[in-house]
Amino acid sequence: MIKRIVEISSARTFLSVKYGQLVIKDNDNALSQIPCEDIGILLIDHQGTTYTHCVFTELLDHGAAIVLCGGKHHPAGMLLPLESNSEQNERFRTQIDAKEPVKKRLWKQIVQAKIRHQAKVVGKGCETYEALMALRQRVRSGDPENVEAQAGRKFWPSFLQGIEFRRAPDGAPPNNLLNYGYTVVRAAVARALCSAGLLPCLGIHHHNRYNAFALADDVIEPFRGFVESKVKEVCETDGPPAELTQPLKAKLLEVLYQPVVIAGFEGPLMVGLHRTAASLHRCFAGEQDALELPEL
Repeated sequence: MIKRIVEISSARTFLSVKYGQLVIKDNDNALSQIPCEDIGILLIDHQGTTYTHCVFTELLDHGAAIVLCGGKHHPAGMLLPLESNSEQNERFRTQIDAKEPVKKRLWKQIVQAKIRHQAKVVGKGCETYEALMALRQRVRSGDPENVEAQAGRKFWPSFLQGIEFRRAPDGAPPNNLLNYGYTVVRAAVARALCSAGLLPCLGIHHHNRYNAFALADDVIEPFRGFVESKVKEVCETDGPPAELTQPLKAKLLEVLYQPVVIAGFEGPLMVGLHRTAASLHRCFAGEQDALELPEL
């Protein structure tokens, strides 16, 4: 069963748990009750939200990811279950012992998939598409030439044709839409990695000592295209929105329910993420060479 995404952002609310249900109240009026076992991600993006301790512990017991946003609506932190897989200790060891050539090979596959998705987002019939597809062929093991960055410099100026745009986390819209979409997908990726018994802090390529989700930042790269396609669709219809409204957030949350094809699997992206995470473990264990990545 696909898990639900619960977002708290439109009103001051109080969250509690009763009989295994997440209870959402507004001024003592119950707005909703949702079984904790049905929740995959709880995203709290309202500064007036209050909650009891058991909200977090109950949701974590059911394998949910919890994302807390700050005053600028940027993620301030994420909570994930410590124990999500019965073979977790063994899988941690396999991940830690993975050899550098294996990691470099996986990073090549990730970068190639990301660039292919960027090319599809800009669309065929333009110079940028051809340039990106050519760059994709140049990616070598570990991407020592940083072709990923070269592709980004070509992709973003062509992302919104006819609209001047510069990608920057604190930049003008639709950077706000991209930031929000990436945050939601990153949380879903981290949750899938934990469910597969992997350490989200131990990356393949990303290795900032202060980044607790380095592996999630690696694995999200081939999935960014789904967010970018949705944001492009919004901007082409109504132009870059000045504010990230509730209806826009709902559109971006739809990305996790979008149909995806991964190595023969067809289903919601949120479910497909678990297939990618499971294949990553098998690559670390030497059971397969290719990571199972999405088709855009």
